[in-house]
Amino acid sequence: MRYQTKGTCSSFIDLEVENDEIKSVEFFGGCNGNLKGISALVTGMKVDDAISKLKGIRCGFKPTSCPDQLAQALEGIKSGNF
Repeated sequence: MRYQTKGTCSSFIDLEVENDEIKSVEFFGGCNGNLKGISALVTGMKVDDAISKLKGIRCGFKPTSCPDQLAQALEGIKSGNF
């Protein structure tokens, strides 16, 4: 699925979740190296674990961040809104 981010340098996130496990994550835009690192760390992780670790992280003075946007996308998948 593709998630349109809001309030971050990245423009969207492509992610695949199967049986409550994150199979792949790819950010488009943003801080390339950091986002590749986040993607590598969450791949294979359970959705709830990733949400609990990433939700609420802020980027500077912004009310959100790329990790927070990933958590929101995962919450959307979990609730069936995507």
